[in-house]
Amino acid sequence: MLPASVVTIPRTELPMETIIGVLSYKKTRERKIEEKEVAKTEQPEKSGLAPRATVSEELSSTTMNNGKDSSGESTSSKERKRRKERDREERESERKERDSQQKEERRSKDKDEDEQDSDAEIVKVFDGNSSMRRKVFRTITVNRNAATKEVVEAALRSFYIKDDPGNYYITEALESEERPLDVFTPISALLTETSRESPSLFLRYRDKDPNKGFIKVYPGNLKSSQGYKSIPVSSDTTVDDVLEYALRKFGLGTTTKSKYNLIEVTMDNRVTERVLTHSEKPWRIMQQIRKESIHQMLKTRFYLQEKEDPHGSSIALFIGNLPQNLSQRQYHGILMGFIGESNPFVSIGPIYYEYGSVVVNYDNNEAAVKAFNCLKVSLYDERSLLVMLLPNIQAQLLADDRELTPLLVFVNVKSGGCQGMELIASFRKLLNPYQVFDLGNGGPLPGLYVFRNVPKYRILICGGDGTVGWVLQCLDNVGQDSVCQAPPCAVVPLGTGNDLARVLRWGTGYTGDEEPMGVLRDVIEADEIRLDRWTVVFHPDEKQEGEVKAVAACQILSNSAAEDNSSMFVMNNYLGIGLDADLALDFHNAREENPDKFNSRLHNKRMYVKMGLRKMVKSRSGKSGARHDLHREIELEVDGKIVELPAVEGIIILNILSWGAGCNPWGPERDDVFSKPTHWDGMLEVVGVTGVVHLGQMQSGLRSGIRIAQGGHIRIKMKSELAVHVDGEPWNQSSGTVTILRSALRATMLKKTKIKRRNTMEPHQRGLEAERSSS
Repeated sequence: MLPASVVTIPRTELPMETIIGVLSYKKTRERKIEEKEVAKTEQPEKSGLAPRATVSEELSSTTMNNGKDSSGESTSSKERKRRKERDREERESERKERDSQQKEERRSKDKDEDEQDSDAEIVKVFDGNSSMRRKVFRTITVNRNAATKEVVEAALRSFYIKDDPGNYYITEALESEERPLDVFTPISALLTETSRESPSLFLRYRDKDPNKGFIKVYPGNLKSSQGYKSIPVSSDTTVDDVLEYALRKFGLGTTTKSKYNLIEVTMDNRVTERVLTHSEKPWRIMQQIRKESIHQMLKTRFYLQEKEDPHGSSIALFIGNLPQNLSQRQYHGILMGFIGESNPFVSIGPIYYEYGSVVVNYDNNEAAVKAFNCLKVSLYDERSLLVMLLPNIQAQLLADDRELTPLLVFVNVKSGGCQGMELIASFRKLLNPYQVFDLGNGGPLPGLYVFRNVPKYRILICGGDGTVGWVLQCLDNVGQDSVCQAPPCAVVPLGTGNDLARVLRWGTGYTGDEEPMGVLRDVIEADEIRLDRWTVVFHPDEKQEGEVKAVAACQILSNSAAEDNSSMFVMNNYLGIGLDADLALDFHNAREENPDKFNSRLHNKRMYVKMGLRKMVKSRSGKSGARHDLHREIELEVDGKIVELPAVEGIIILNILSWGAGCNPWGPERDDVFSKPTHWDGMLEVVGVTGVVHLGQMQSGLRSGIRIAQGGHIRIKMKSELAVHVDGEPWNQSSGTVTILRSALRATMLKKTKIKRRNTMEPHQRGLEAERSSS
């Protein structure tokens, strides 16, 4: 996990969700309910405290200029919108809490009716003045003759407070006053014959001395392993006094007091912050919070915060959905057209030409926010631009701990139904949320840019084989500009086939039963292993140049061969020509036409089998269009030697010994002229398939493919148009030459270690077992 002290985020008025797209996924129905409740006018709550603002609200005050923010909207208008948003969230939270309490009260009443003990009484408990005003309470069931201590303990349980009951007491909540209860006052004394309502009580915190006490001050993003410090305070202690005492305790020296603020943080439905003025008195603030809400008191902390933004003066904006392969001048012109000449960025770059993405840098928050707001609503070729603010990792702070190896997590939320969404939520809870990236929001590039200066880290890719290839391809393009050029990669298989994940022992497919914490442990214990990668060059015949139909997601170096119209790809798993690719193309086209029907791994496999059976029936009737004479339509050359092909309908060229969701076309080891293959030996294996029935037999384990050749340099001459696929991405390829060369772009993967059986026997049992085995 990345320590919080090494990750800094820009202090802007923008909501935290804009940083790398860390979204709080809310249901549309709930959002509509909130919008309806906003229309209702309510009186603002009266409180002796200044309103607490969110992180973005409080820090936005530094970007205001002449009563207007960076977007030109007046400060008062902006503030009203923020308050409405905050009130809306609070009302929704209160509504949910009231519903929960009403259900709890109904359950308590039902339980009370079934009880034979007629002395049980239901009591309403408020945790402060705020809950009384909002009519939000918890219900407890106690005996009418119960002592005050028992009532306090029941009230603490109802609010899930694990604390010493001696620190709390209860008072009677009356309409016009609040009456303290004697220690020996039973609940029955609060009941009257005419009153049918349950008695109401306040749960209060007991100050040992109302004029003095202790507050906890946390170091925040300061690099300190000491945790919080207890600071003695009194009614007259100011924030300035607390800063001086806390800095001395953290060993930072009181001379630096002017560089720090004390901030009040409330961690409830969302994290809110308020920068305290140096004249405020924290002890009085805590007393007021306790009176308003015990629940809020337990979720309020004080933090030290540097006044100067640790993120630095440079703020990076990632911008995507631009046209591909333009020049730097063209990208600069497009962006300035959206942003305006009055708000230029300091620098542009890096530029990811193949993906139409760039990173621009600003040296102040106000300019960055203004650019963000302009770009967020901009369109290019009727497509909305993708814009994100990026966090910054202070790599120099990682150098002190050489054993620390952070994990960069990529999750394809579109893979595996809803599993991707569940994983991204789980990993963001277990790890620093700024090291978990949603591939649906900018792809792998933002994450790789953020980690560019980290000297050593690992990558966890949650997705199918196509997702793995996508991340590896981006690593090829940006790795040369990074300190760690080839970080090892692990896989959580979310795809349909997951052949590479099977070879690396990560499983056949993520089922949701695995604990995310267990996955992280496996990544830590995994072994590094090399994966050969291959460059595939398709060169069409001259008479049919321009008819190459390639898949853009796999294509790299597309402009490197513009003169001869060749296309280059990188192969990680396998390449198929003929029958295998024809089936893959049918499946691909069906999924493109109806993507909503292909959201289940099991359903995808059924559809693949169904298409295979349909093709087999058509093959027998002579209507399938499949080439039964593929060996006459292609010429195979391996390591400079022509190889005679048997009568096959398709060939498969393997880099890994898993194909078609776990099948091994090469087959088990046997004594022949071929060496034992691995995915790091610099060799490819060529197998043949005689028909659809043969494919089915291979996938069921009844037969293997026909071993044809093994070598490190393959050249195939295609005499007609044939179906082709590279790592499962299919298309129809016109006649021409296919050349497969070992690529210099190798990948380092992580192979899951074998499961070790735990020895659960006691020591004396192990001794007896050893004696039995020796005898």
